[in-house]
Amino acid sequence: MFRLAHISDVHLGPLPDVTYRDLASKRMVGYVNWQRNRRRHHHDGIVDAIVADLKVQAPNHLAVTGDLVNLALDGEIALARLWLETLGEPADVSVVPGNHDAYVPGAFDKACHAWAPWMHGDGVHGAISSTSFPYLRVRQGVALIGVSTARATAPFMASGFFREGQAERLGRVLDETGKRGLFRAIMIHHPPVRGAVGQHKRLFGIGKFQKLVRRHGAELVLHGHSHLPTLHWIDGRDGAVPVVGVAAAGQAPGGHKPAAQFNLLDISGQSGDWNVRLTRRGLSGPAMPSAEIGTFDLSAAVPRSAALVRE
Repeated sequence: MFRLAHISDVHLGPLPDVTYRDLASKRMVGYVNWQRNRRRHHHDGIVDAIVADLKVQAPNHLAVTGDLVNLALDGEIALARLWLETLGEPADVSVVPGNHDAYVPGAFDKACHAWAPWMHGDGVHGAISSTSFPYLRVRQGVALIGVSTARATAPFMASGFFREGQAERLGRVLDETGKRGLFRAIMIHHPPVRGAVGQHKRLFGIGKFQKLVRRHGAELVLHGHSHLPTLHWIDGRDGAVPVVGVAAAGQAPGGHKPAAQFNLLDISGQSGDWNVRLTRRGLSGPAMPSAEIGTFDLSAAVPRSAALVRE
């Protein structure tokens, strides 16, 4: 059995010192939002509690699906690298960037440079750029495929983008790993499902992504961005594919979104007969540490054209 843990939307805090020059951009909007809202509901103690419980569960690998930071300040990106080092060896932790990690022009490249060891595909070294995605890591029969939807956007927008070039590369990776009989888990920040988030937060390229999965196949999609523990299904080549979201890892109890959680996915079986069990753990109330919230058998038969959402 392979145990894959999944967290997202860490939004590490507190913010480092911010200069007027830093705020001469979209960051002004984000800074105001942080002061009015996020700083009250996202803090290190919550993240520490989630990570401590996650490590007790002894996963074989950890997927982090974006938004490690808030405004993508240089100090935040450096702090996030130090935090990643506490999670485990880069070979055991896979990261994809979120929209907050590419908050303003230039931030994406800085994050890719700082976090490169956690975003390299197997056997790949050197600089990371937008063309490095999707990347591929194979662990005990599981193909971990990292997709990037992160790009700087206008104020009040948090959109993601899945374009043709990456789509072509992803199709080839899915074909290759499918022929090898691997369990294919796609990691992506924005949910590739219509209606999962508001219009200003949506993914451009949902249809393209879903068409790829129908044509080339996949066994699992993990995402963040919505800050919700959701389970959607999309059509795959051989049946319905679960699309699993997770509550924000830094969310304190008492907010309008669920308190911090993480996912555990226990994967067993073989090509054509995979078994996947999802367990959600997190903060069910003000008391810590986290506890089991629910389990789901993702191997249960689901209609091929499943327009099913569970929250």
